[in-house]
Amino acid sequence: MCRQKVLSDVQWGAVEGLLPRQGPVTGRPRRDRRQVVEGIICRYRCGIAWRDLVDEFGPWQTVWKRHRAWAADGTWDRVLDALLV
Repeated sequence: MCRQKVLSDVQWGAVEGLLPRQGPVTGRPRRDRRQVVEGIICRYRCGIAWRDLVDEFGPWQTVWKRHRAWAADGTWDRVLDALLV
């Protein structure tokens, strides 16, 4: 699959602060945000369907929902801008 190291620690440092703050955790523990971002990148890099993401990124539905929310509020555009600099 497309899993080597998707983001370097430097790239993750540039992106992490752009993501919305997480509210208090109720119910299930939240998926690691780095895993989610790397899952989104892997999905586009490999050209695969969301449901074909490998399990190490977490449930594909979680990755897809976060991407959808971040794309809608402009977060994903800011992440891409930071990575393309």
